[in-house]
Amino acid sequence: MPDNTLSVLIVGDEPLARERLRTLLADEAEVTVLGECSSGRAAVRAITERKPSLVFLDVQMPGLDGFGVIEQIGVHRVPAIVFVTAYDQYALKAFDVHALDYLLKPFDRERFQATLARAREAVRLREGGGADQRVAALLETLTGKRKFAERLLVKTGGKERLIPVDEVDWFEAAGNYVRIHIKGERLLLRETMANLETRLDPDGFARIHRSTIVNLKRVKELEPWFHGDYVVRLHDGQKLTLSRSHRPKLLSMLTLAP
Repeated sequence: MPDNTLSVLIVGDEPLARERLRTLLADEAEVTVLGECSSGRAAVRAITERKPSLVFLDVQMPGLDGFGVIEQIGVHRVPAIVFVTAYDQYALKAFDVHALDYLLKPFDRERFQATLARAREAVRLREGGGADQRVAALLETLTGKRKFAERLLVKTGGKERLIPVDEVDWFEAAGNYVRIHIKGERLLLRETMANLETRLDPDGFARIHRSTIVNLKRVKELEPWFHGDYVVRLHDGQKLTLSRSHRPKLLSMLTLAP
């Protein structure tokens, strides 16, 4: 596939709206439609696995909506996004304020082509970093407060499982993956530790080592160890190393005196 070819994913629960986008995209040069998703859950899987360069993402969908899709994947991992929405004055104002492009249903060919041209340029210039921040700010504006991941999607045994975040005991870095420790199980999440940390509620989870994040509710006690390090003992008996650099913050979060 040529470097300047857009790989596109269409996401929306309305068949006619998806068909409209598919028809318009078929008339455009250097565009490959990877597929369509009719739900937010399917979109999370497709974006993660197929890695499109551009997603037309419907905002209003039952169950997991467009913003929920972004939260599940993480704003730093989503590709370029064009939001597709029905009329919502508050949402449209938020899109404008944060300089994010959108298609207002119903839209005509001229509006579509202008939007696609801007999307091409954004992808070409690799402006993902700035877009990440704008998407994050948009989510905060629309929700009124920052939301953190409540569930994580992992593959295991050929199936996808949704793992409740608050039931996880601890997370362990494993290269470009994260190993989830939960109720005696060990599951692999395809995500870096650094990115995962941004999606976890800092009131509930703390990094205690460069390779470890712990659920604060699972911490039972701290034990002195060698060279100024400590051991964090969990309620199930698991022992984890607490490095000196992370000790003051953890003690503060556990409402203990340093």
